[in-house]
Amino acid sequence: MNDEHAVIHESSTLLVLNKPANLPVLRDRSGIEDLWTQLKKYGKYYLVHRLDKGTSGVLLIGKTQARQSVLTRAFNAHQVRKYYLARVVGQFPTNRTLLIDLHLRKGRKSRYRVAGQRADIQLQERGWRLTSGKADGLPAITRVRCLKVEGEHSWIVAQPLSGRTHQLRVHLSWIGHPIVGDHLYGKPDDPLQKAERLMLHCHRLVLPDGESYQATMDR
Repeated sequence: MNDEHAVIHESSTLLVLNKPANLPVLRDRSGIEDLWTQLKKYGKYYLVHRLDKGTSGVLLIGKTQARQSVLTRAFNAHQVRKYYLARVVGQFPTNRTLLIDLHLRKGRKSRYRVAGQRADIQLQERGWRLTSGKADGLPAITRVRCLKVEGEHSWIVAQPLSGRTHQLRVHLSWIGHPIVGDHLYGKPDDPLQKAERLMLHCHRLVLPDGESYQATMDR
């Protein structure tokens, strides 16, 4: 592999990259050459999982179908522990680990939303839950902890315990702490949200056998 792809680890069966922000894993409508097209120049690879175009960080690529199959099953069974760094708007609660336990469902224009009313979301002793209404949709739980508060922003580490589409982005937005640079689920006109990139980074992945890979976030 070429160094331009920020290789974290490479073996005979696995390639681990630190994917840059604003690079789609697969082809999209932006016209930007996607990561998969770039990889095919170097050999045959097998996609294990994806990161959103705007999200940077640890990305696992199989070099054999057998390794891809094992890893894909582990991701689908939620056996891979995933830790993300995010810069969010607002002063996040500190000194405790909290859960965001809010069901999700598909909304309009391929967006996702909490399966309930925003006004019914409250911060309780263990975290955020809906205080009323029927919990329809798909279960989604995120474990979060604040690392540092910087004025009107906070740095947090988030661990999705379920694997719903856009889970972290939706959960954080709906509890009132949208990710900086997230114009899909945040407020594009809010000066506190302005950034050249989505401030979300897959910092660390831990495989079922304890193998761990991590990457530093390029701010």
